[in-house]
Amino acid sequence: MDASATSKLLVSDIASVTDHVPSNYVRPISDRPNLSEVETSGDSIPLIDLQELNGPNRADVIHQLAHACSAYGFFQIKNHGVPEKTIERMMTVTREFFRQPESERVKHYSADPKKTTRLSTSFNVGTEKVSNWRDFLRLHCFPVEDFIGEWPSNPASFKEITAEYATSIRALVLTLLEAISESLGLAKDRVSNTLGKHGQHMALNYYPPCPQPDLTYGLPSHTDANLITVLLQDEVPGLQVFKDGKWIAVHPVPNTFIVNIGDQMQVISNDKYKSVHHRAIVNTDKERISIPTFYCPSLDAVVGPAQELINEKEDSPAVYRSFTYAEYYEKFWDRALADCLDLFKVPNDPKIV
Repeated sequence: MDASATSKLLVSDIASVTDHVPSNYVRPISDRPNLSEVETSGDSIPLIDLQELNGPNRADVIHQLAHACSAYGFFQIKNHGVPEKTIERMMTVTREFFRQPESERVKHYSADPKKTTRLSTSFNVGTEKVSNWRDFLRLHCFPVEDFIGEWPSNPASFKEITAEYATSIRALVLTLLEAISESLGLAKDRVSNTLGKHGQHMALNYYPPCPQPDLTYGLPSHTDANLITVLLQDEVPGLQVFKDGKWIAVHPVPNTFIVNIGDQMQVISNDKYKSVHHRAIVNTDKERISIPTFYCPSLDAVVGPAQELINEKEDSPAVYRSFTYAEYYEKFWDRALADCLDLFKVPNDPKIV
């Protein structure tokens, strides 16, 4: 398929010429956002100040992280060490990329998930039955020098800004992993050491205005397959988290990141920490940009519950078998955002129905 044909698949180009949601984006009635039922008032997820992580109140921050990871699976962070200028530049260059003519954007189009730099739309156009109101540019970014040559050359500053941002986020993630590992009662480097050579991807998500946002999703309910996700979002709301049987809107807070636990962290923690369902909704008035960084094991890394958290005598057996991250990710991709964790549970686990 040539570039002119693939461009017709991008929702950003569809949105610019239609006043209704095309049928292939319309969700069944039983699987629509029901936006009137979403909890929008009050505090949604914990906000944790990382400033004291290397100070006398470190133990308190570790306790806050443990509570957030076990009770919510999501939290926001401030005083995280990533310069505000770096954040602003990343958001600006992302907006510039998606506002380029379609002829420039589709140079990077591919439906092949094995490509380490690619523009695409929805989630998995090869397997899903209903499309999502989202375009995205997916980038592998660790080690940066291995992938930067593939990244877009337009806008001209894209490579420089994205490399700076990706490097800053990786430093933040490594700090968080030490603290989260400690919060589980493990050595600081325990979680990091399970990741093999480590992996880091980014998705630059673009959600155009949608004429009928009650009929579709930017992304439907899902958990993240990776270890931990650090999300940067603009000022337009869209993220919702499932907690206590209801959807909760997460309000954007300037100069913060949203962090969520992924499936691999739930496995390593032996179910102490939760990979929680979340979704992205769209709106009629404004485009929305979000930039999640997915930190994960390398594909050949073997993941399983930390042995220190397993004790058969104290009724805390291993919930999951060991597996390679490549095996897990292949299942996740093929199932088009459907849950995968149950597929990797130990067969005699009484939790399996």
